[in-house]
Amino acid sequence: MKKFISVLIGIILTVIILIGAMLVGAGYAKYKQAIGDISLADKISEVMRSENYVKIDDISETFKDAIVAIEDIRFYDHGAVEFKSLLRAVLVNLKEKELLQGGSTITQQVAKNLYFDNDQNFIKKIAEMFLAFDLEENYSKNDILEIYVNIIYYGDNNYGIKEASNNYFGTEPIDLDYDQSTLLAGLPQAPSAYALGEHYEAAKERQKQVIEALEKFTTQRQKY
Repeated sequence: MKKFISVLIGIILTVIILIGAMLVGAGYAKYKQAIGDISLADKISEVMRSENYVKIDDISETFKDAIVAIEDIRFYDHGAVEFKSLLRAVLVNLKEKELLQGGSTITQQVAKNLYFDNDQNFIKKIAEMFLAFDLEENYSKNDILEIYVNIIYYGDNNYGIKEASNNYFGTEPIDLDYDQSTLLAGLPQAPSAYALGEHYEAAKERQKQVIEALEKFTTQRQKY
């Protein structure tokens, strides 16, 4: 009986390894196809040429801290992929048999928004990881954060921090105050659910989470 169980475990592990290898191979192929169509450098240059692109120094410090705090609080401490969060997401997804959680870092979100649509699957997720490693190898954390806040969607047809600041508050990103910053930082997680035009109350509830995360982020930073 023990021998049978050992053989069964061996077969299961082998199958898991083979499936994993196939997924990684397919993800790598998708990654190569993506950068083959347009290189990462060219893609980012294209984004930066937008008339609404805003440099990191021209964005409110409070907003930058708030978006990091709520989206990826360890952004400045980990690499392209945070494996603890990723493993947790994988376990949830396997349990539910669908991609419910992403476990994505800000860098991974940049990769996804640059190259892929919102319809996620395991192969795209792996391709996204390869792109994230490229981003971290070639760009600084501040560069990546700058790209991120300029390409994410804030709801109500506002793409990027300049459009969101201008259209929601009639102000420039550098002039966002505490309330505006913490409100905007909560929108990218679910723009259709938090868009200020139709879901202001939901956005205000989300803002409470942002403020809590920001306070935690500020406390952690003061320790160093």
